Amino acid sequence: MYTSIFLSEVAPVPDTPARNTGAHVAYVELKRQILTLQLKPGERIYEPAMATALGVSRTPLREAVRRLISENLLEQQPTGGVLVPVLDENVISELYEVRAAMESLMARNACLKATAADIEALHGILARNAAVVEFADDAMQQGMALHAKIAGTAGNSWARRFHDQVSSQMERYRHFTNSTQERRDQALSQHRTLVEAVAGGNPEKAAKIAFDHVMAARDAALRAMSGNGPGIS
Repeated sequence: MYTSIFLSEVAPVPDTPARNTGAHVAYVELKRQILTLQLKPGERIYEPAMATALGVSRTPLREAVRRLISENLLEQQPTGGVLVPVLDENVISELYEVRAAMESLMARNACLKATAADIEALHGILARNAAVVEFADDAMQQGMALHAKIAGTAGNSWARRFHDQVSSQMERYRHFTNSTQERRDQALSQHRTLVEAVAGGNPEKAAKIAFDHVMAARDAALRAMSGNGPGIS
């Protein structure tokens, strides 16, 4: 019979294990399984089975688990066990509201600071987005690249920092926002109008488009989550 991971048995570990260590390998793979929902919401992590599956010993596995707990991607139970957190509709609503405000601010600032090179780069991302719009994972990556470019163009380091913190908490939910072709086509259209507003130097229009785009993603995620079955609260 498998036993759960008990983190009280190990000492604190560094936040960022070196690349190619057992802890880093375990962290990357566990995180991938959580974000893609291969590890289901509410699922318990069993140490012996997971260590064997990942090809690592228990100590690096525990380091990886501790880091994922710090990122709210795993949850330690009072009994000492570790679970994949359930998907919470209230949490996703709050996260998307904060992200919408940050994206709106950065889109407005990007209008004021974008150079010709920035606009060209945004159009390049749009072209790549259009080329992969039929593929959920690739489309999501290009969408993230576009938002990252706008954030970088905006030049507000504090806004970027807060945005990145919120985005890291939202990674598990992005699986739901690109789940249909209709939503991916809608997102691409919104990306195009956003880039047009930034290129045209229209900060208020860009801010509104960015805000509405994020809230549309929230609505798509909530719709998809509502029909996803167990693990939703």
